[in-house]
Amino acid sequence: MRPVFENPMRGIACKITSVVLFLGMQTFIKLAGAGIQPGQVTFYRSFFALFPIVAFLAYRGQLKTSFYTTNPVGHLKRGTLGIISMGLGFYGLLHLPLPEAIALGYAMPLIAVVFAALLLGETVRIYRWSAVFVGLIGVAIVSWPKLTLFRDGGVETEQAIGAVTVLLASVLGGLAMIQVRKLVEEEKTSTIVLYFSITASVFSLFTVPFGWDMLDLAPQLYLIAAGFCGGVAQIFLTESYRHADVSTVAPFEYSSIVLGSVLAYFVFDDIPTTSMLIGTAVIVAAGIFIIYREHQLELERSAARKASSP
Repeated sequence: MRPVFENPMRGIACKITSVVLFLGMQTFIKLAGAGIQPGQVTFYRSFFALFPIVAFLAYRGQLKTSFYTTNPVGHLKRGTLGIISMGLGFYGLLHLPLPEAIALGYAMPLIAVVFAALLLGETVRIYRWSAVFVGLIGVAIVSWPKLTLFRDGGVETEQAIGAVTVLLASVLGGLAMIQVRKLVEEEKTSTIVLYFSITASVFSLFTVPFGWDMLDLAPQLYLIAAGFCGGVAQIFLTESYRHADVSTVAPFEYSSIVLGSVLAYFVFDDIPTTSMLIGTAVIVAAGIFIIYREHQLELERSAARKASSP
């Protein structure tokens, strides 16, 4: 039987589509306005993402089975980490230029490598440790100009806080990725996606007492559009891993910085800074090296398994 991952071009197309849709989600959130509470943004993003996700699962005949879970506590942990990470990330997105928010978000997979070694006991060799170290230097290059703005007050201080919240979001997002790794051992992908959107929608309602805003029609429509984009993007992201190997499609995640910079220039008049470009190049190089190294190790493991087969 021909493996589904032998259709790499379709997988790449799905991955790029998901990148574009996630960028659309981020753009709509920024267009909605910087004064909106992160918990309120998170609710719109999570609740309205459920509509395309539920429709897709129903179309595939997987909706009923997707509600079945053997690990509700695991989903609760993943949801808690994910919702806090999402809220912090949205705060940073609303207060930072789009390209810088994207670049700092690239810290998440680097941090996940560290947590995988510490919490899952995964073997991380010197090559990956070196790449993580170099990648985090890139993160420092991007974030340091913003972090020095704390002393200036006003908009500059908001951007500094935004940089800190995106970095915190990356740390919690890395922990959420570890929880997802545990869940995929016994749960279907559709179940993980569905329960996260439900959990995030419910949890975000607890932020209502902290002061949700009465939004005008335009911000509401932007946030609803962000939710739909996020839900459809999640579907395409999942499909990309169905049709191609992870190491094949993962590098295309970094196309978001190019597309995001172009979009930010035309929509928000944001011009990338020198430190952002240099830091991003370092982060992307480190990330691609990790992906390449993992691909090489998987080839070696596959060859070893074939050699040991009778």
